[in-house]
Amino acid sequence: MNIKMSLLLAILLMFSITSCKTNKGGSPTVEEETRTVPVPEFNADSACNYVQAQVDFGYRIPNTKEHVACGEYLAAKLEQFGATVTNQYADLVAYNGTILKARNIIGSYNPDSKKRILLFAHWDTRPWADNDPNEKNHRTPILGANDGASGVGVLLEIARQIQQEAPALGIDIILFDAEDYGIPQFETVYKKNSWCLGSEYWARYPHVPNYNARFGILLDMVGGKEATFYKEGYSEQYAKSVNKKVWNKAKELGFGNYFITDKQGYITDDHVPVNQIARIPSIDIISYDPDCELSNFGCFWHTVDDTMDNIDKNTLKAVGQTVLAVIYNEK
Repeated sequence: MNIKMSLLLAILLMFSITSCKTNKGGSPTVEEETRTVPVPEFNADSACNYVQAQVDFGYRIPNTKEHVACGEYLAAKLEQFGATVTNQYADLVAYNGTILKARNIIGSYNPDSKKRILLFAHWDTRPWADNDPNEKNHRTPILGANDGASGVGVLLEIARQIQQEAPALGIDIILFDAEDYGIPQFETVYKKNSWCLGSEYWARYPHVPNYNARFGILLDMVGGKEATFYKEGYSEQYAKSVNKKVWNKAKELGFGNYFITDKQGYITDDHVPVNQIARIPSIDIISYDPDCELSNFGCFWHTVDDTMDNIDKNTLKAVGQTVLAVIYNEK
């Protein structure tokens, strides 16, 4: 065997070793780093069914049997869709001293991965329709088809898709409790931080010690007819780049009529404690209607009309497909 042939064989052997797919404990191979997972097709009919299922339980107010039953349903759904489910129970003190038997429900995918994305929504409903134009309804609970159930319905459909084809990063889906027990408008007392009790608790005591995520996305009131989503103030303050990523993706997918690039004000919502306490840069995709005189959150916000009649599959699709595209394009 001549010297040239020996050198050629040595080079070929070296190439075969370095191009091997097996990588025991080291950094990702080129093939792994460039692996593209196709973005699933968000099924709006499926998401709408999950919204309906929640509404069928009735009012999901802490300390009620309907709340307990719905919580069992949600945890079972996440488990059915392949998530590692953690239930975080807590006694939380409401503005009026009521002890709320709260339950944060966490579904984790690929829990060992340090690269994570956090998706969240609240699953409880408001005990009072205190923004209803009819004052007689102010102490009536709301069904919360949009305010609560829509965000959860989108996340359940995302969970179903993740089970079928996982994205590159680990995903945590958190359904926060006790978001909507804030001081009603007819009350005369005042107590700071009466909203978002479940997310504040989790931000202080996460389900995993030293939990961290690349970013978080909150879905709140994401199912209304002809809904529009503006860039919210705290989202811009703490996670401007995430806002840009999501709104650009929505425009790319043809949902620019839903995701408006203009900004709105600062909204107290579950992303605030996640940003300020857990220090995970998080945004709020939340309905904003600049033309409604009753409320910029929509004319049925915190009224007895927050029912399935106001849920639009097209809106669910726009939000769900955008979020799926964002998380599946992360490396």
